[in-house]
Amino acid sequence: MVALKHSDWSTIDKALGMQSGYVLTFSNPAFTAFFEEEFGIHIFDGKYSQNGPSKGKHMRAFIEVEDAPLVVRVLRRLWEHSEEIPLFHEAEGRDAVKTKFFDLLTRIEGGSAAPQTDVIERFRQDETLEELVAALQRDLDANRPAAAMDRLHTYCLIKFSHLLQVRGIACERSEPLNSRVAKYVNALQTERDLKEMTKQIIKNAIGVFEKFNHIRNNRSLAHDNDLLDPAEARFIYDSVAAFLRFVKAIEPSRFGA
Repeated sequence: MVALKHSDWSTIDKALGMQSGYVLTFSNPAFTAFFEEEFGIHIFDGKYSQNGPSKGKHMRAFIEVEDAPLVVRVLRRLWEHSEEIPLFHEAEGRDAVKTKFFDLLTRIEGGSAAPQTDVIERFRQDETLEELVAALQRDLDANRPAAAMDRLHTYCLIKFSHLLQVRGIACERSEPLNSRVAKYVNALQTERDLKEMTKQIIKNAIGVFEKFNHIRNNRSLAHDNDLLDPAEARFIYDSVAAFLRFVKAIEPSRFGA
């Protein structure tokens, strides 16, 4: 099931012309044929009629009761169909509607919940860190991981510097993130009897954090850059958070000390 906010429904209404109970320019027979031919779905089936008899009401019910992957597939195909209709394709503000519509599809497809911030912690008394964590959590709570990339990179710099310092391992201010992660991974492998697969995954993380340097410099708000696609930014955030979550699980006292 897909749960949407009022603003999300407004985006769908504008994209598909559903404000008055219609869906694009479909007649009832054409709407029926579209769903049956494209998806094998009987859109006027009883389970889609709880909101009312119109095409728009059936469309809303379909979005509310079906699983996210199917909903996204149908909405993408309806947008493609709308591109063939001059009334919609040539409408004023179409580009802005498209941006909001596809951002919404990305959120539905990736899960509407905002990214988890359980590994973004204030692990020492430091005003800069407090401001950094607060800003990060605001962006992530608003489900804006692309806007959080720069601050996430800075947080990781501070976090891995901290994890090295509590071990007495030197870390220069100028050292890039991947160098700090490499030192941490080497220390962890010396300290713990890790399984071979775990060793491989954490070694791979060094390369991930090296690429993160490029993302920070070229695809974040650190400079005048084009931001990442929301889905890609969410994937990067979740990957970085997964590594931090593993670190927190195996040494919670050092992680948050």
